[in-house]
Amino acid sequence: MKTPFFSFIILVLLTACSHKDAPLLTAFKVDEALSSVEWKGSAPTHFHRGAFKVTGNLTTNGKGTITGGDFSIPIASITNFDLTDPVERKQLLDHLMTIEFFNLAVHPQASFHITKVVPYSDAASSANTMITGDFTMIGQTHTIQIPAVIKTEKNNISAEGSFKLNRLQWGMDSYNDPEKGLYILPDVEITLKLQFKPSGS
Repeated sequence: MKTPFFSFIILVLLTACSHKDAPLLTAFKVDEALSSVEWKGSAPTHFHRGAFKVTGNLTTNGKGTITGGDFSIPIASITNFDLTDPVERKQLLDHLMTIEFFNLAVHPQASFHITKVVPYSDAASSANTMITGDFTMIGQTHTIQIPAVIKTEKNNISAEGSFKLNRLQWGMDSYNDPEKGLYILPDVEITLKLQFKPSGS
């Protein structure tokens, strides 16, 4: 008479264990509403700040460890944070999309392809992961490394990181003479703020 009761208890325990040990999903996509790639370009006497939108996909091993990913940055999505005059802001953004900078007409997208992800530790940084990948911009591709803070909670992943990108390496060499009237420093500060959600959502 006790068999059905004990069978029911065993079934409940097995079900609970299966939910507890269920692996995370492996395919994620960028939550575009919550993600951005921020930039800061500087001259010796001033700087400008802004952001780009970003789209893309991320894969994991089912346990929260990133195994790959591909991302696109539409250059036309560029914004500016620091200029309050709409006319000045438009002039800056229009200039950034010319041949002297991003050359939007020919190269409307930048992209990043992850090639390697390893644990990372540095006393001077809160980053827990080093992401290596191929960054393509203005028709050129070079390898970059991004120290990032990766957090996995249930089926959501976040990634935040900051690094410097030398624009000269990709051929963006306008305003590179310190003796000229306008000199822009080679390094552009990049800050990633990315949120991921399951690909099916």
